Amino acid sequence: MADTARVDALDTAMLQLFAAEPRIGVLEASRRLGVARGTVQTRLDRLAADGVIRDWAPQLDPAALGWPVTAFLTLQIRQHGGHDPVGQHLAGIPEVLEVHTITGSGDLWCRVVARSNTDLQRVIDAVVAYPRVERVATVIALATQVHARVVPLLGHAPA
Repeated sequence: MADTARVDALDTAMLQLFAAEPRIGVLEASRRLGVARGTVQTRLDRLAADGVIRDWAPQLDPAALGWPVTAFLTLQIRQHGGHDPVGQHLAGIPEVLEVHTITGSGDLWCRVVARSNTDLQRVIDAVVAYPRVERVATVIALATQVHARVVPLLGHAPA
């Protein structure tokens, strides 16, 4: 198991604040948290270096950008040569948003988007164009009940 970064109560409050108001800025965050600006900046730098803060980029909505269809693909691949070459192929397809190596009946799980159900076939064709992809099972999402999130884990992290 990888080492986990220690996140104390101030880190938790700071991360929750930046998650709720990503454009707040270090100075305003320090005012609201009642700590020095340098404390906030140092902690942000440490959390980024430890990998807790992965990115500062805005969260984009694929549907608002013209890709309203979300689907989940379970891929079975030829095992010889590992998963990485298939992952590299998938990373070259813009509509592939996530890829995970999984257990169970499949080998890789992908979250993809498309402009329509018809366009989804084009995306699937691009996925299976790689010769090591043997089979794909597809599930189309009808609605999102809970968006991808991590903030609720704050305060529940292992000690």
